[in-house]
Amino acid sequence: MKESIYKTYDELSLFLNAETVAKVLGVSPSSGYELMHEQGFPSLRIGSRIVIPKEAFIRWVEEHTGGTA
Repeated sequence: MKESIYKTYDELSLFLNAETVAKVLGVSPSSGYELMHEQGFPSLRIGSRIVIPKEAFIRWVEEHTGGTA
């Protein structure tokens, strides 16, 4: 597993892309992209782009890790 370059959620922008999701989770960019297409993942389509609202991402991480991340 890769180490995340982010140390706090405050460092994240308001909306995340696949590359940022991968960096936060410490996974490959392709894994981040695949995750964005999973049912139940809080992605939002804007035209041809897919983004993730930061607050929804934080909630998703907390729900899937059993508490605060």
